[in-house]
Amino acid sequence: MFFKDLILCVVMVLIIIIMVLVGLAFLTLLERKVLGYIQIRKGPNKVGLVGILQPFSDGIKLFTKEQTFPFMSNYMIYFFSPVFSLFLSLMMWLCMPFLTYLFGFNLGILYFLCCSSLSVYTIMMAGWSSNSNYAMLGGIRAVAQTISYEVSLFLILLSFLFLLSSLNLLNFMKYQENIWFLFLCLPLCSMWVISSLAETNRTPFDFAEGESELVSGFNVEYSSSGFALIFLAEYSSILFMSMLCCLLFLGGNIFSIMFFLKLVFMAFFWVWVRGTLPRYRYDKLMYLCWKSFLPVSLNYLLLFGGIKLFLFSQLM
Repeated sequence: MFFKDLILCVVMVLIIIIMVLVGLAFLTLLERKVLGYIQIRKGPNKVGLVGILQPFSDGIKLFTKEQTFPFMSNYMIYFFSPVFSLFLSLMMWLCMPFLTYLFGFNLGILYFLCCSSLSVYTIMMAGWSSNSNYAMLGGIRAVAQTISYEVSLFLILLSFLFLLSSLNLLNFMKYQENIWFLFLCLPLCSMWVISSLAETNRTPFDFAEGESELVSGFNVEYSSSGFALIFLAEYSSILFMSMLCCLLFLGGNIFSIMFFLKLVFMAFFWVWVRGTLPRYRYDKLMYLCWKSFLPVSLNYLLLFGGIKLFLFSQLM
């Protein structure tokens, strides 16, 4: 019985990973199409019907290119950093409530925070092991930005955890049956979305890959499959954060068509922001986190904590 359950769990994990990877392929196509129409041009439309096979041709091209290694790099760390980056991004998907076997467990939010904080190390090691000044500068900037906004994300999430008194993602579905948290806590929701953009290194906060300043950031020495794995890890995080935004603030059943439409809209929003807003300034990014988001999220935390204590005292 144990081996049967184990095999079933492995099969479910593989199905989730395959579905996420296919979703990533079409997310890149969506991004290129939307950016094309924003810039008044057509996106990919030659490979397959209206360009639907373009992501697969891009993948084949990337993985069949020549792999180059910097002569003085720390080879093993340089080689495995992109692999671990993609591994951690895909591992985050296991906390989504699928209502079968090990999925949707009671400490799902804690698991998400642990996996997202570990991704900082892969960026840092990728930048350091390349033995390049550009990669090192990009790595330092990316690590500073990611750690700063992880603090912001955690404190914003903590306010909702005070309301729910649970670390289970399923409870977000249960408590939003009548009204979405988007309407109850609009400032927190907007701060969460902005922090998510910074956490996933997306425009207007894409300082980890600031081409004008750093050539290409921490991944400047990567080519072929190494670059493709870093690219997949980033887009996996974007898709996951889109799904998490829908689950935390827009409620609904995760298996419904409506939830899928919300997820598509959030993914579109990520691309829309990229095509609309210019890059922010790095010092303003840090001020935004430490001087705006941190005080506001702490005040909300005190408010919800006070409400919780008041209700507890009334019950006693």
